[in-house]
Amino acid sequence: MNISKRISNMQFSPIRKLTPYAENAKKRGVKVYHLNIGQPDIVTPDTFFEAVNGFNETVLKYANSQGVDVLVESFIKYYKEWDINFDTDEIMITNGGSEAIQFTLMAICDVGDEIIIPEPFYTNYNGFSEAAGVNVVPFITKAEDGFHLPAKEVIVSKITDKTRAILVSNPGNPTGVVYTYEEIRMLADIAKEHNLYIIADEVYREFVYDNLKFTSALYMNDILDRVILIDSISKRYSACGARIGLVASKNKELINQILKLCQSRLCCPTIEQLAAANLINTPKSYFDEVKNEYESRRNIMFEGLSNIPGVICKKPTGAFYIMAKLPINDADDFAKWMLTDFSFENKTVMFAPAEGFYASEELGKNEIRLSYCLNCDDLKDSMKILAIALEEYIKLGR
Repeated sequence: MNISKRISNMQFSPIRKLTPYAENAKKRGVKVYHLNIGQPDIVTPDTFFEAVNGFNETVLKYANSQGVDVLVESFIKYYKEWDINFDTDEIMITNGGSEAIQFTLMAICDVGDEIIIPEPFYTNYNGFSEAAGVNVVPFITKAEDGFHLPAKEVIVSKITDKTRAILVSNPGNPTGVVYTYEEIRMLADIAKEHNLYIIADEVYREFVYDNLKFTSALYMNDILDRVILIDSISKRYSACGARIGLVASKNKELINQILKLCQSRLCCPTIEQLAAANLINTPKSYFDEVKNEYESRRNIMFEGLSNIPGVICKKPTGAFYIMAKLPINDADDFAKWMLTDFSFENKTVMFAPAEGFYASEELGKNEIRLSYCLNCDDLKDSMKILAIALEEYIKLGR
């Protein structure tokens, strides 16, 4: 039987593709530290579960395709705290940020159109684009520059008559970069000059460190009709399993067209939406405590990596990821080896090979992405194990 080219060309997630090796390691009794995935171990706020436990309807009905009113209103209230103003008809609730990106690409692009993205980028951007028949055109950001954006002319050189949008993650996954006001302003100018959308994936908005200031694309008042916001409760409230996100824009016509896609999948889960709506009542202290915890974890991981001979990385300023270049040729082989052939004190580490975070061939082969979503003690142990493993792997001459 035939399989579509669309699905054949789509890559497996580099974040999850090594899972079978990790599961086999666990079956052998090896403890695996999961640094491969952004799954926080931070406690989800009680406000979420209070709403779940308080649901007492006798029939679990379909919700409105746009999203339940109380959730939409809670997001509007949340954004006002960030000096961002939305009307109710400018927000569509989605099944996580993933569906928001998929719906956005389907709404603004035809098959064969292009979006430009700074690489390395969140690997699923590739998968979403492939499924929508959209071509990813990357431009390189470098570790030496902290993965900040290149000069304007470099980005503009990637624009063709098929380009429809610039897609950026800010703060960045997988790099942890936090773009400056000047960088966002530059993207706004490019969007105006070349009639493009900016797809702003801002799901890590709360996680900005070192007293830096977050700049939303929605602070660029002269291009509000061009900005498409992607957001999610997954990382903000450590509620990944709820699968509640949104796509929002001041471009009411665009949001109204996206409603067609929302209607085609009927609705997002009703109870999860009601629970997510109650998250607006989470104490502000929750965010302060979580950010301080992540900043401590970042410092532990960065210090650990910096002390390993031959490892090159820059301290990230946002999100909860670090990209590191290793003194090896094949990070994918190293990742598998750590799960199949190596353990120290019956423990090993799982990370994501970085090649899958690039669209350009041959890039990222000796790089890895690590998530500092584990507690501080586990991170310290993980860095020790990684250092021992890397030394042993290099001695093998693989």
